[in-house]
Amino acid sequence: MLPIFLKTLPFFLLIGTGWLAVRLRIIPSEAAAWLTKFVFYFALSAMLFRFSSQLDLAELFDARFVAAYLSGSVLIWVIGMAVARRRGLPLDEMAIEAQCCMIGNTGFLGVPMLLVLLGERAVGSVLLVLAIDTIVFSTLITLVIGVARQGRFRLAVIWPALKGVAANPMVVSMLAGLAWGWFRLPMPAALDEYLSILGAAATPGALFAIGASLTGIQLARTGPALWLSFAKLFLHPLAVGIAAFLIFKVEPFAAGVMVAAAALPVAGNVYILAQYFGVGVQRVSSAILISTAASIVTIPLVIHWITQG
Repeated sequence: MLPIFLKTLPFFLLIGTGWLAVRLRIIPSEAAAWLTKFVFYFALSAMLFRFSSQLDLAELFDARFVAAYLSGSVLIWVIGMAVARRRGLPLDEMAIEAQCCMIGNTGFLGVPMLLVLLGERAVGSVLLVLAIDTIVFSTLITLVIGVARQGRFRLAVIWPALKGVAANPMVVSMLAGLAWGWFRLPMPAALDEYLSILGAAATPGALFAIGASLTGIQLARTGPALWLSFAKLFLHPLAVGIAAFLIFKVEPFAAGVMVAAAALPVAGNVYILAQYFGVGVQRVSSAILISTAASIVTIPLVIHWITQG
């Protein structure tokens, strides 16, 4: 267990470095937003394109994997909605809390960390989780909030959801990389080196940006935030684990990667959505802070479990 903790510790130290840099005013808090954009549009996109271009599309898609992750995640999404409804929240707040319960920080934390800890064998599974989260659940919450705001379902709410997915650089880079590999296009040495150098900035840049962005979060409404963190760090990996191992019989290593991805803390893009729609901003930000801090302990436990078979 200690070796796994020591392997994960540098990733969280990078997050802490970003937090400390802003707290000490070495860099301004506004820099976190610009660094996030650099990672999101350039470094992480280069990494995802390079990895996905080396994957076989036929081997990447596993129907049992998709069914297991979707069923486990939808269950937690529904539980999140039900708990929020029991507390008397309106539909848009129910949706944002449900999103907190099962959308992990796969892009900025999962991709860099899980690939280092579990090896390149985990690439396909991590990218598949990222694609499902981005395409399915980002579209779902946009539709639900659109219905909540307009009082009924209208075709007009579909366009913003689809537009958001199509404009997401992570989705674009993954699809472009898969297309590159599918058509077996040659990868010039100069282009490969360019993508490698740019993609290498994704890990430190993303983790530093996570830490820097946490400085603007102040704990409030900790009751709901603790519940959301518990659902994300414990219920979500438990649900997808049961679905993967016991129901759909997913290949054990891929199932383990799925559980590790599900055990990641609440994603920062949920906060962006909360800000954009003006709903549940404080409890979402608190859930991100609490779940990220708690994951220093929970993620090594999950990685230890996976590596021990």
